[in-house]
Amino acid sequence: MLSARILGVGVVGPGISDWLSAAAVLRGDEPYTPSATVLPEPAALPPAERRRAGRVIRLALAVGAQAIAAGGADPRGLPTVFSSSSGDGENCHEICVALARGERQLSPTRFHNSVHNAAAGYWSIAYRCPEASTALCAHDASFGTGLLEALAQLARSRAAVLLVSYDVDYPPPMRWRRPIPDAFGIALLLTAADGISAAPPLARLQLSFTDAPAAPMHDRELEALRRQIPAARGLPLLEYLARGQRGPVALDYLNGQRLRVEVGT
Repeated sequence: MLSARILGVGVVGPGISDWLSAAAVLRGDEPYTPSATVLPEPAALPPAERRRAGRVIRLALAVGAQAIAAGGADPRGLPTVFSSSSGDGENCHEICVALARGERQLSPTRFHNSVHNAAAGYWSIAYRCPEASTALCAHDASFGTGLLEALAQLARSRAAVLLVSYDVDYPPPMRWRRPIPDAFGIALLLTAADGISAAPPLARLQLSFTDAPAAPMHDRELEALRRQIPAARGLPLLEYLARGQRGPVALDYLNGQRLRVEVGT
């Protein structure tokens, strides 16, 4: 059975700026107030790369930075797993607009931001990280697939791994086909060994498969968010962490299966 310890969490989304604000909402201490996602500037990037960074890059770097800060980890030595259902929707839209025009002139920045592992590349630049990075896409199961990959890497290497799962909305007309309403991202700093960080683990996880239905959110609006944005399929796990709950939580995966995540101390 795959297992890990969670050392740090990062989260940004509609009405959510970080793990502390999210945890207060998930515990029920504060009401959830939906509002447009605010993405901070990626201060860790050099100025030239910062100017080229679109919303998906800013989102991925923001949640990743929160997780490593919370866990007290050195990002230069961390392998990473980046998982997104759609990548950079805004950039994809602009490329399609350019190709539909007569001249079909495409910006080099648009082109190099179009690859699915662009966020991983910007992360390596921001933190001068030479470690291996994996970029995944599994449609609505992208959070669960990323979590499974991260724990599989821990089982193989016994090192810490940073998981970053993120999605941004498409502009029309692609939004009509893929109606993701806003940007949302979750990052988890995971380890399988003691001594990686001075920070105590938030929880221990054990991962297996189940046919049980995916766990819904207690709050109606957070449940709508979970259903609408693939990266938000990890919200039930965050709710367990925020409330200090222990036991199994089922998360969406592929082909009618779910991941059974046993949350323990």
